[in-house]
Amino acid sequence: MDFEEFKSILKEELNRLSISLSEIQAEKFYNYMKLLIEWNNKINLTAITEEKEIITKHFIDSLIISKYINNNEKIMDIGTGAGFPGIPLKIMKENVNMDLVDSLNKRIIFLNEVIKKLQIKDINAIHSRAEDLARLDKYREKCDIVVSRAVARLNILLEYMMPFVKVGGICICMKGSNIDELEEAKKAIEILGGKLENIEEITLPNTDIKRHNIIIKKIKNISNEYPRKAGIPTKSPII
Repeated sequence: MDFEEFKSILKEELNRLSISLSEIQAEKFYNYMKLLIEWNNKINLTAITEEKEIITKHFIDSLIISKYINNNEKIMDIGTGAGFPGIPLKIMKENVNMDLVDSLNKRIIFLNEVIKKLQIKDINAIHSRAEDLARLDKYREKCDIVVSRAVARLNILLEYMMPFVKVGGICICMKGSNIDELEEAKKAIEILGGKLENIEEITLPNTDIKRHNIIIKKIKNISNEYPRKAGIPTKSPII
């Protein structure tokens, strides 16, 4: 796919979300896609490798939450993988400060290459488990928004995310069509200082693929007990 065809498809799908796209932003997305495909031949980054699917299922899927993000906010993407949703959000929202967190160093190496090639400023790729990073004063309860896409069940995921959110900030948990797990996460939301703010259902443009964005607001400081040591949230979720 050449750049003009790519730009036309991306712009059309973003128009359906009422998002405008500049020439520079289009170029960044195009180069990001090319890097993703190139590096995916060396390390396993994504099962989605067809160009049109990358546009819809990675770029557009990441940007469906862009309306929640304002200029100059501090954002963290937990379990970012190949950079989703953090890098697409950062391309569109240039004035935010973005931290990308992942536990696999090979992904961090890829992310740093993307950041360098796309010349993105005010963005950091951090090699760490969320449970360890949240114990550092530099990061604990410092973020306006923490996002995560397809990482873990909600009661586990919130123990990773909530320690980073300042009181008054939000977690945006990006989920698929089934959100039955919300019921089992009610206790975790309460214990971790949160309140369910909104559940938004979205259908990706030109598809029948449904997504849910679960918005959790931080209403009180989190106990020092959380997060528990690395691995414990997965083995023994809050229920």
